[in-house]
Amino acid sequence: MTDIDKRNLIAQWAFDTRPVLLRFHLWLENVEVERAQAEPVSAFSFAPRGIARCLAMTSAATALGTRLFGGFGEGAGKDKATLNQVKKSADAISAYVMSEGLWHLTRTLPENHAIMVSLGEGLMPKAGETPEMGANPLLGFGRVYARPEVARIVDRRVRRLLNEPGHTFDQFYGWLQNRGITLWGAAVDTLENTSRFAQGKTTGPMAVLHLFDSPLRVSRPYESYMGCLTVPRRVAETADRASLLLDYRTPRRQVAEAIEAAYPGLRRENIHVWTLRGKSRVGRLGKLWEEWQELGVHLVEDGWKAPSGFEVFTDSGTYAPTFLVGSWKDSSRATHVFICDGYAATAEAMQAASLSEVLDVDASMAMFSPSFELPCDSEAKLMQLDPAAPDFEQRVVELFGGREVEARKVRSYADAIHEARASNMPLGRSSLRADDFLPGKNWRVLASTGYICDDPYTGTAGVTRVAEGVYRVTTGLATHKASSHITFTFRLMEPLESARHVFSPLLVRFMSGVDHTTRPVKISDSGRIRNELQTMLSQALEHDGETVRVYFDRIDENVMPREKQEVIRGVLQWYRSNHPAWFSWLEIA
Repeated sequence: MTDIDKRNLIAQWAFDTRPVLLRFHLWLENVEVERAQAEPVSAFSFAPRGIARCLAMTSAATALGTRLFGGFGEGAGKDKATLNQVKKSADAISAYVMSEGLWHLTRTLPENHAIMVSLGEGLMPKAGETPEMGANPLLGFGRVYARPEVARIVDRRVRRLLNEPGHTFDQFYGWLQNRGITLWGAAVDTLENTSRFAQGKTTGPMAVLHLFDSPLRVSRPYESYMGCLTVPRRVAETADRASLLLDYRTPRRQVAEAIEAAYPGLRRENIHVWTLRGKSRVGRLGKLWEEWQELGVHLVEDGWKAPSGFEVFTDSGTYAPTFLVGSWKDSSRATHVFICDGYAATAEAMQAASLSEVLDVDASMAMFSPSFELPCDSEAKLMQLDPAAPDFEQRVVELFGGREVEARKVRSYADAIHEARASNMPLGRSSLRADDFLPGKNWRVLASTGYICDDPYTGTAGVTRVAEGVYRVTTGLATHKASSHITFTFRLMEPLESARHVFSPLLVRFMSGVDHTTRPVKISDSGRIRNELQTMLSQALEHDGETVRVYFDRIDENVMPREKQEVIRGVLQWYRSNHPAWFSWLEIA
């Protein structure tokens, strides 16, 4: 590439992504694009080039802002309570930056288009965690990004979907289609591997955004667990030719045999199976580990080196390993095959499964309960039970091996199934594909990943400091039959401490000591604070038409300390009293 070509490339990217660059006060110094094909990803994507590039830029800005201002490593060696607060602060930064990026890039959406977040990871405490370890700041269901007029129309329909009994997803989606509104759905995890980020681990953390050309068939906020099995597509095609149904329910011996049939001469020990590991997961995954070990395959452990040369980890991070699923040859020309098995949180599972349209892989899933106390095979059966059946309790007892189960726990399982049904999750199927979450079978996805730290599975570098105020950030962009890695070199247009304010939510700044009464007030503060309340305190909000009512008594002090709650309450009261026209939507219960 000649010097003039390079300058033209940078100028074109700067022009296409100017809404995001301007919002975060970034100067684009360089762009390096590495494609897997000759044409750009946008040539294959349903999203216009400008939107696709802005999504890549938003992921990069999220990665940069989170790495610089999210408290990387500040939880290392600290007690659980301190670590948890560091995680929440990091999640708040990442969710805010991605939300702001989406808001600004959607100013350039076609007039009749909108983006709605359908799934977001971070609301629910994971199995084995205490309640305060959940309720992390996140972009969750129903967050709409579009031109103002369209956003208001879609937002009203979302509120009706949430609050009106009997109003179904099909009615919601059909109404929008009949009025010519195109609604794209998103599955978001603004900070994957939050614990590793808080502990200062050098690999793993990333910002993940999957954009679909239709909303997911989800009708309210939902997060649970999903069983996941991802194999190379070549394996699935081989099984299909042998009339073998290969999905999450398939005995692992048959999966191993299908892998060997797809790769003749493959040695069993060169089948690498990645699952989550650790003592806390023995009850859930122990039987699965034993099944694989008896077959003589390699169960991937912490420290195993991927072909990239990086050591992998198995304590978290169920999304990124999908990019390594496939085969390669080592220095002695021996074939190796890598697959993923086990489970993930709902958003991560759907994101990974949707990569079946991007990578050469086949992914299947199964519904699990939020508590996830049973082994994987039993969890998949549990969520297929009918809570209204007279033998429901007996069926639950059988899944627990016949031992007594508390009535309270039986009720919790019934509630979990009811909640999944009310959220329009695809119950009634013992095995699921990404297709089951979308209203049409001919769907498309655009996956955007901002690498905060190094990624072992692709070998992609994380955020790197080049010079004072200059950083390199890489984003992966992928759609059907096309992918690329774009490395941006950014210069912060302000000193680091001033840039911190650009990337930080207003409420976080006020909680850290900034005096809101002396800061110049802008009309945009109204929208920003409303957005931040939805991101940080969604469990404390009640929506009544255009009014947002805040209930501070619904906030666990372990989730947000009392002194910080009081700061936010004082800020909201001040804005409501001093700027009633701009904050007419706000009510403090």
